[in-house]
Amino acid sequence: MAAAAPLQPCHTLRPFSFSPPIGGARDASQSARPTLLRGRCRGLALAAAVRGAAMRGLRRGLSRLGPRLGPWVVPRSLRRVLRAAGPWRGQSSAGSVSERGGASMEELLSRSVPLLPPYETKEKAPPPAERRSAEFVRYYRGLEAGPRRAELLGCLARDFGADHGRVAEFSAKVLQAREQEREQGALLQAEDRLRYYLTPRYRALFQHLGRLEGGLRFLVELRGDLVEGLAAKAVDGPHVKEMSGVLKNMLSEWFSTGFLNLERVTWQSPCEVLQKISDSEAVHPVRNWVDLKRRVGPYRRCYFFSHCAIPGEPLIILHVALTSDISSSIQSIVKDVESLETEDADKITTAIFYSISLAQQGLQGVELGNHLIKRVVKELQKDLPQIKAFSSLSPIPGFTKWLVGLLSSQTKELGRNELFTESERQEISEITEDSTTETLKKLLTNSEWVKSETLVKALHSPLMRLCAWYLYGEKHRGYALNPVANFHLQNGAELWRINWMGDMNPRGITASCGMMLLQSSAFLESRLFCSLCCKASEEAESAQGTERGHSQDRRPSMSRGLFRAIWRHAQQ
Repeated sequence: MAAAAPLQPCHTLRPFSFSPPIGGARDASQSARPTLLRGRCRGLALAAAVRGAAMRGLRRGLSRLGPRLGPWVVPRSLRRVLRAAGPWRGQSSAGSVSERGGASMEELLSRSVPLLPPYETKEKAPPPAERRSAEFVRYYRGLEAGPRRAELLGCLARDFGADHGRVAEFSAKVLQAREQEREQGALLQAEDRLRYYLTPRYRALFQHLGRLEGGLRFLVELRGDLVEGLAAKAVDGPHVKEMSGVLKNMLSEWFSTGFLNLERVTWQSPCEVLQKISDSEAVHPVRNWVDLKRRVGPYRRCYFFSHCAIPGEPLIILHVALTSDISSSIQSIVKDVESLETEDADKITTAIFYSISLAQQGLQGVELGNHLIKRVVKELQKDLPQIKAFSSLSPIPGFTKWLVGLLSSQTKELGRNELFTESERQEISEITEDSTTETLKKLLTNSEWVKSETLVKALHSPLMRLCAWYLYGEKHRGYALNPVANFHLQNGAELWRINWMGDMNPRGITASCGMMLLQSSAFLESRLFCSLCCKASEEAESAQGTERGHSQDRRPSMSRGLFRAIWRHAQQ
């Protein structure tokens, strides 16, 4: 039997060429090779298309389940396969939700706000991708200021807060641990779990935004929008107020004094800084460049805080006047100033803080003013050790509004005005030729009355007396009702003197009847004034047997002795 011939391969793979063979027609095997390879290429392409479609479908499904499952449920090997599959149809390589036509605000927030991982895995959960936070920044800045941003902020505060179900669950466990008197470790662990689930989800978003380049500036802008929206009632509700408070507390930590730099402004400072100083002045507006040059020139100082992450950007600004005595009016500081090229340090004995303005609305409520004043005091004591007194000359916003409201309530309840004495009412009625309270209210709400010397003289005593009570006696939740007085009193200052006609600007006349408050901690008279006020107040309370109300619409319950004591020392 003949030996079997060895098996031959059905075809031999050789380098394939579409060019015809040289010198003759193809044989049968050569003509079959292109058809075979085309079929194999089509098969490979079809398999790749099927695999790509499967991967894209898997990615799309996981992206929908992601907000419920979290990113950590996808194995690492599968993540590599999904990344290799590339973006699906309709998604750009950057993956920005704001760039996709069909993306909604809810999708953006679901992708940007990380889920709160279980308590047991909170230390192991991977942080969200940085591009998600950057995506939120691009989307937010792409919205028009107004309703659209307000809608996003409202949705973020409402739908991405704390898990109330978990909060209720662990609150019950804390109470149970206390009732059962279990060991201290179990109680502390239950409290830690409760504290963890009390954290709103959007707080994690703010944390990741703060780590971006320029993220801290963005968060300040975002809270500024929150503050403006709450003031204008564009965004409202307890959820939005809570989110504003959470962000304020986070900014308070990021803007602590260790991260702040004290910088002085001079006429040689960059033009951008000078422009921001001018635009941010909220107490005494800058009229022109000449006025600004005076405020940063000789016998004047201007300081501001900047942050290490936002260099050169004023956060809060303080203006100081260096004088030889305590000024009695703002005109002597911002208007009646001679243009001097140099200053004589021997003539400077007093530093008067006459303006402090917050340059970033998003930092409202963050404690910056107190630290700025203390840092400036140290700086001035180092540069000018001969300064012995530090005072603040402040407006009294809200006094006229409070007084007009008080007159209205008295007229409604009693039918007459008891804030003025009989002789004061008679003198004013002779000048105005009208004794009604409505005429007095109209008189106080405009600045025309200061043009009459007789009327200014007639209103001097009652307005000084009532202003002293407004600053000392009117309270809101135990603190001074006037925000400016409350700010300086919390910083350790004391009421020292009320300056009559201290601000002749029309805005000052309308807001506070032209009066200004001088506060200081370096004079014995302030302690005498406060002690006399306290003693007279105690006498009034014991005589009447009632507690003063804290409402600004309530009539002040003062005895004539308290009136005289406050009036006598207020005008000294």
